Amino acid sequence: MATKVALLHLELMIPDAMSLKDKRRVVKSFKDRIAHGRNVSIAEVDHVGSIRQAVLAVSMVGSDARYIRGAMDKIVDAARTNRSMVMLDYEVEIL
Repeated sequence: MATKVALLHLELMIPDAMSLKDKRRVVKSFKDRIAHGRNVSIAEVDHVGSIRQAVLAVSMVGSDARYIRGAMDKIVDAARTNRSMVMLDYEVEIL
């Protein structure tokens, strides 16, 4: 049995955030939208105290690497098209 683990890092900027509360609202909304209906874990892992930057880590476990990669690509697309934030960079690893 081959188990695959995907890890996605998203580096984000929230340009309209004027406080940590503003940033957390945008990040929480995005996290909730991504987690809904998907079997992923998601957490903010860097720039936690920054007002306008965030790094999110998304992980997924499964047996089909192509399916997992497709799911990660959809999350990247959702981040790219979210009007409340700007995706600066991303990295996907399949282990």
